[in-house]
Amino acid sequence: MQNQEKKIRVAILGVGNCASSLVQGVEYYTKFTDKTSGLMADDIGGYKAANIEFVCGFDVDERKIGSPLKDAIFAKPNCTMVLNADIESQAPIYRSPVIDGVSPQMSTYPEANRFVIKDELKNTDLLKDGISYDKNQVNALREEIIAHLREHDAEVLINYLPVGSQLATEFYAEICLELGISLVNCIPVFIASDPVWEKRFIDAGIPIIGDDMRSQFGASIVSQMLQELAFERGHHVKAHIQRNVGGNTDFLNMEDKNRLKSKKISKENVIRAQNDIRGISTEDSFLHAGPSEYIAFYGDNKVANFRLELEGFMGAPVVFDAQLSVQDSPNSAGVVIDAIRYVYVARELGLVGALRGPSASTQKTPPEQMMFSDAIYECHALAKRELTTSTRKQLKVAVAQAV
Repeated sequence: MQNQEKKIRVAILGVGNCASSLVQGVEYYTKFTDKTSGLMADDIGGYKAANIEFVCGFDVDERKIGSPLKDAIFAKPNCTMVLNADIESQAPIYRSPVIDGVSPQMSTYPEANRFVIKDELKNTDLLKDGISYDKNQVNALREEIIAHLREHDAEVLINYLPVGSQLATEFYAEICLELGISLVNCIPVFIASDPVWEKRFIDAGIPIIGDDMRSQFGASIVSQMLQELAFERGHHVKAHIQRNVGGNTDFLNMEDKNRLKSKKISKENVIRAQNDIRGISTEDSFLHAGPSEYIAFYGDNKVANFRLELEGFMGAPVVFDAQLSVQDSPNSAGVVIDAIRYVYVARELGLVGALRGPSASTQKTPPEQMMFSDAIYECHALAKRELTTSTRKQLKVAVAQAV
């Protein structure tokens, strides 16, 4: 079923650790077609890793702007594990306005650990100095970005901006709407899960996936499965606590607690949703999930700790304590490589709006939370280009008739 010649033209917003692992992975699985271990899906709608082509990227860091993608993904402050050093992509990295994309507290850390904003972009940093913030420069950059996306015929934009980049994400979402580009929103700024934003993408005839990418075998999916398991085995969850530690720029950015409101909501949504789906109250349950500390020594290694306190048969106590250690960025790339293909197949099928199954499978805060098995069913159907009750409602024709 594979369409070997067709390319999915992808632009990357934020060429950080997650982008580095994604690019490494796409080129790895393109070169070694016999290696499918590590992928959740080898073929989605006839598309494999080899069909993904990165056409350009956008960043604010002076060490990346003007470089080809093959070099930018290895530039500081990126610290992810290099699993495939032989990268060929010459996709150019262009400048982007900062807006609210960089936490001011980062400036107190060594340059090797933080973003270094290119001088010519410093007046586009709303958080550093709102007085000298140059809206005219931001508007000029917007036109520049639109021209680049048109030049490269980008069809999908991946949002890898730092957590808390509300205004910057909305800035690029507006561009996607104008150009008809599908958005894969990998951060906890609520676009796909916001009915107002989703309606705008529906009206524009564009499918999207979001919000806030969940890793392939990370803390969020483990928490979901533990919560599901407890309920399916007849237990009451008294407490579900998930804590995370890491040393990459994502964790450094989140040292600014003002940027964490949406992240905490998003991570706890994963756990709470399993109660909501089953109509189980959370009133007498303590639920907590979120990043807890930045430790530079860890680099791209993320350590998650879980504690569940349950009541079982006749109220007998059950306590579950566990720790998960993963390379954070490769763990996310395996999900995004699927999300790109799901949203592209949806474009070809004429689906519009936020994709329910793929969003529930790949994101922490989708427009509709699902049980794991239901989300996987939707994904498998889309991978086979089969419509379900959910996706039939999202066909352009069906949406038009419903208006």
